[in-house]
Amino acid sequence: MTHSTADALHFLAREHLPHDIAERWIGLMRPGLRLERAVAADTDEGTGGGTDGGTAVRTVVGRLGGLPELPESERWPEWEGHGPLSFVASLDCGALPSAALDIDLPTEGTLVFFYFDGQLDDGVAVVAPDEPESWAGARVLYVPAGVPVAERAAPEGIEPYPEVPLSARVETTAPYLWHPVVYREFGPMDDDHPVWGEGFQDAMWDHSEGTEHRVGGHADPVQDEVEAEVARGALGSPPWDDPRIKEEALRWTLLAQFDSDDDADMMWGDCGVLYWLIRPEDLAERHFDRAMFTWQCG
Repeated sequence: MTHSTADALHFLAREHLPHDIAERWIGLMRPGLRLERAVAADTDEGTGGGTDGGTAVRTVVGRLGGLPELPESERWPEWEGHGPLSFVASLDCGALPSAALDIDLPTEGTLVFFYFDGQLDDGVAVVAPDEPESWAGARVLYVPAGVPVAERAAPEGIEPYPEVPLSARVETTAPYLWHPVVYREFGPMDDDHPVWGEGFQDAMWDHSEGTEHRVGGHADPVQDEVEAEVARGALGSPPWDDPRIKEEALRWTLLAQFDSDDDADMMWGDCGVLYWLIRPEDLAERHFDRAMFTWQCG
């Protein structure tokens, strides 16, 4: 399945871009994991696992919604002055095909994602990277393998989302057309640069349509590059034309994104997406408390 997405993106680049630019664009692609509802998949052969052939159950690597499993010593995340966060998703790092990624994701343990989704205040308080006082409204916890955990009931006022099991498949991801890596590769870029041509833009837009939960790879923004948003926040919110923002944006990589999802009854604003990004060095040292959050909607 890696080849199918890679082939499609390679074809789009070579169809719409001059040869040398297409090959340089292809060089910017990165592997990611698409997370999808874990349902039975058609297959031509038996799986050897008790099936009669015809269907195979995709490996469950995590889930949206439901109730989280947390260590006894771990308090349910809360944004002081606002209230507890909602449980969004958990990922089993041991089940994820992380060897295919170009980031140092743990190979064991569990990642657990929480977000202040507005249930308690009807969406008045907003979590944003340029507002440090709001950062406590989004959390990612890492529970190492072997730590005893138990299902935790949701705090009063928090209605859990319907549980949706997730499977993962490796796919090739392309950068957003205005991502800092594109400027670094092709800059300086005039307004009529082929990468920004209408045909290529439309083709890339059509390719990325649909619900998009993802681990690793390039983020799929709803609006502009999410890396710049967290970079500006990390720098203390200087003016948007500050050249440090693009430099700092190159230091951040996508950890995970969770889209609005009908099955899980999740709607982030107007069909928006939640994003958690992290610096590679913090990921390697398992400092998930240093991950930064942003979200976008249409």
